[in-house]
Amino acid sequence: MKLNYRIVIFAFAIVFGLFFSAPSLLQMQDGKKVTLGLDLQGGLHMLLGVKTEEATKSRIKSIAASIKHFSDRQDILIDELKFDESSISFSLLDPDDTKSVEEFLKEIDGSNISVAGENFSLSLTPEEILKTEKQAIDQAIETIRNRLDQFGLAEPVVARQGEEKILVQLAGIKTQEEEQRARELISRAAKLELMAVDEDRNARVDNMSDSDAAAYGDIILSDVKNPQIKYLVREIPILDGGMLTDASMGFDQSNRPLINFKLNAEGAEIFGDFTGKSVGKRLAVVLDGKVYSAPNINERIGGGAGQISGNYTVEEAKDLAIALRSGALLAPIYLMEKRSVGPSLGADSIKASMIALMGGFVLVIIFMMIYYRAAGVIANIALIANLFIILAVMSLFGATLTLPGMAGIVLTVGMAVDANVIISERIRELIYEGKSMHKAIEDGYSNAMRAILDANITTLIAAVVLYAYGTGAIKGFAITISIGILASMLTAILGTHGIYEMLESRIQKSKNNRFWFGIKG
Repeated sequence: MKLNYRIVIFAFAIVFGLFFSAPSLLQMQDGKKVTLGLDLQGGLHMLLGVKTEEATKSRIKSIAASIKHFSDRQDILIDELKFDESSISFSLLDPDDTKSVEEFLKEIDGSNISVAGENFSLSLTPEEILKTEKQAIDQAIETIRNRLDQFGLAEPVVARQGEEKILVQLAGIKTQEEEQRARELISRAAKLELMAVDEDRNARVDNMSDSDAAAYGDIILSDVKNPQIKYLVREIPILDGGMLTDASMGFDQSNRPLINFKLNAEGAEIFGDFTGKSVGKRLAVVLDGKVYSAPNINERIGGGAGQISGNYTVEEAKDLAIALRSGALLAPIYLMEKRSVGPSLGADSIKASMIALMGGFVLVIIFMMIYYRAAGVIANIALIANLFIILAVMSLFGATLTLPGMAGIVLTVGMAVDANVIISERIRELIYEGKSMHKAIEDGYSNAMRAILDANITTLIAAVVLYAYGTGAIKGFAITISIGILASMLTAILGTHGIYEMLESRIQKSKNNRFWFGIKG
């Protein structure tokens, strides 16, 4: 027997598989382990609804803020800029500005514009309203998925169900505290707005009603720490969270958690312009309709960075940063249905899947040993190594194992042994033709390579497409198949070839083809 580079690589692959799969197989405290999906370990199942009509209101408000910023930048004087749930109206004080304002408004997609002298009104077309509502659902799905990914939950299922419903499945949620934290993270609007405090009237805010504030183009907001403290702020924000590029948890000088945020180039410019014109006044940092702070502006603030301070715990600050980073929800969501999936379903599923896996595995091993003899034993060694490598890679990357994923492992067993069957048959054919053992082994692998590569590459392409466009359990199935294909290429082609090279001289000396390959001669 002689060592070769193939058998050395195969040996390292086996050691790798045994070492990194051990924590999952033996349920060790230390080391990375495979995460079980909702169908295997239980968790939380929720059906969410989306208040799509609120997305239209947010769009109207955002357009109003754009008009206000445009007029300020161009030094255009406008009067009575007002908006409601479906339209915006304002007047120009200088008729000479009509043309430039019209040109600006025409750039707003999906809008109906009406001009009567110096009076303008804007509303969204019915098609644009439907488009906005659809975008709100799509954005909610993507935002929730991003938040849960950053939260640390492995492969959460977030998918559209029907026209306006969202299905969310979270594996591993076992305690009431975990459930509450996940629900708050999912449902939080995370709508950040920077709003100007109306300094001329704020002193009278406690004696004003919402209608009194609206008459001045203002709204009344409460302080997040003390609801008794009120702020009178301009209804149209200076900028909103749509211009946010990053948010992260930090600490102030007293070591209390806070949120650091950064704005994009447009947001930084608007922020800088406003603070430059508003020295001595206050800017309210508003999150989900509550004022978190209202600092005085002492100088122009450039760079587009700011902070949100509040009475947070470290965990709350981290979750808030995640919500801001992943983007604000265009429309609020609400819980329609919730149920906990118990671990008993997972235990039954694991038991049934393990019976299927072990039953198929044992039958394949017995068949290979009876039909191919020693070549079948070599193929079985590669098959066992293949399973350890799959589990090791999944453990190393913290992949989630779902019921479809276990089906993928069973399928991989068949695919892995199929490559060895093709190789063994090619070797047997060449032995029948009278080729030397060395020639039969080398040409057998060479002739089998094309068929094996074609089959594996086409399956791998399908798995990549499933992963790219699938969600949840579909991704788990695609990952398992992909890892299994790559592992089988290593074990079935490289590993078994190395074993044959190592045993070649012994096979030639024995001249017992029936023992080694299950054929006469």
